[in-house]
Amino acid sequence: MVMDASFLSLLPYAILVIAGLSLVYLIHRRIAPVASKNLPPGTTGLPFLGESIQFLRAGQKGHPEKFVYDRMTKFSSKVFKTSLLGETAAVFCGSTGNKFLFSNENKLVTAWWPNSVNKIFPSSLQTSSKQESIKMRKLLPNFLKPEALQRYVSVMDMIAQRHLASSWDNEQEVTVFPLAKRFTFWLACRLFLSIEDPQHVAKFSEPFNALASGIISIPIDFPGTPFNRAIKASNLIRKELRDIIRRRKVDLAENKASPTQDILSHMLLTADENGQYMNEMEIADKILGLLIGGHDTASTAITFVVKYLAELPQVYSEVLKEQMEIAKSKEPGELLNWDDIQKMRYSWNVACEVMRLAPPLQGAFREAMTDFIYAGFSIPKGWKLYWSANSTHRNPECFPEPEKFDPRRFEGSGPAPYTFVPFGGGPRMCPGKEYARLEILVFMHNLVRRFKWEKLVPKEKIIVDPMPMPEKGLPVRLLPHK
Repeated sequence: MVMDASFLSLLPYAILVIAGLSLVYLIHRRIAPVASKNLPPGTTGLPFLGESIQFLRAGQKGHPEKFVYDRMTKFSSKVFKTSLLGETAAVFCGSTGNKFLFSNENKLVTAWWPNSVNKIFPSSLQTSSKQESIKMRKLLPNFLKPEALQRYVSVMDMIAQRHLASSWDNEQEVTVFPLAKRFTFWLACRLFLSIEDPQHVAKFSEPFNALASGIISIPIDFPGTPFNRAIKASNLIRKELRDIIRRRKVDLAENKASPTQDILSHMLLTADENGQYMNEMEIADKILGLLIGGHDTASTAITFVVKYLAELPQVYSEVLKEQMEIAKSKEPGELLNWDDIQKMRYSWNVACEVMRLAPPLQGAFREAMTDFIYAGFSIPKGWKLYWSANSTHRNPECFPEPEKFDPRRFEGSGPAPYTFVPFGGGPRMCPGKEYARLEILVFMHNLVRRFKWEKLVPKEKIIVDPMPMPEKGLPVRLLPHK
């Protein structure tokens, strides 16, 4: 999932298209003049490329917040203009910006994904990413409601134990990030597709790394670019998913599979309001999106939990104490349950502080549905709008001493509204938030009970691609409990 050594490697491809795109850009500006002169301050950079390379390079250098904070200082602390991934964009900053975007969903703003997402998920081209997202959100509640999540806890515990036994036990040193991805991907395959066999899971887990890395990238489809690799990976995974879908159809017809066993069966058997069933391509794309969302952000959070627990022995001790009290209350071989999860309050505060400092979701895009005024500036219809988690997470006005690791921030009522946004907010808050909480806590429980650990690269660089990750994958030395 690690990107090329430098985004400068993209420049030869970019130069090939800049000349033609510059002409199109200039013609477009002449034909479609800006709706208002009172636009947010900022710069849109080069035609087509805009400031995408600067935006992505800031993450690659380990300081994604720098792109936002430099421009907040130079232009405006509330909103500034830029151009990202081929689109003119306004970046909304601070808790006020978050509140405005989250509370005006489907009023002034609507969901938007970069063109790279549409090309990687072909079924969205037949409708739109927005319509596909609406469909997906209608399908998910049955599988993410509390009673369903309660059933997942024991399954998560079982898979966590199997994962640690096969990949961590009897090892002196491990690399955390790929193992965290293996665990969360195995879990997603089990809960969404009823696939448990590790070899079957491994068959298409590696292409997911290339896919996740290229989803939010400059959409240049030339061999060797992250975007090109993502398209190839999505086609490979989609082929495997369609084979699984066809087998499930047969199993359902022969009563060898349950209509309620997982989301795949539900998708195959559920018609929309017009009585239409989804075709194999639509289902494959939706499952593909679920598998990405169901494992990528959680694996990032788990990796950084391991990182900070290695660096902060006092925090580790408190987490271990809490988890051992839960373990002592269990019978031998008894799996975790919903009530156990509710007792992991300190552990979840730790995980939240980890996600504040290293948010798996760096931000997200919206689109202006109409012209409107924000902070005294005109935002034209059609402009893309971006909110950044780091504009509040590392802001001393929202979190005093923002670089300090302090789980106490999340005690009581916790941070002020719209300041802590690792899962977004408003109607589009991540529907898998509670699912992620469960898998993170179940993994923490099983890991700290088995090991303490030491980082092998004390000052390992953090990069963002498009999610944060340790440059070398966080190698650690394991110290099993006696």
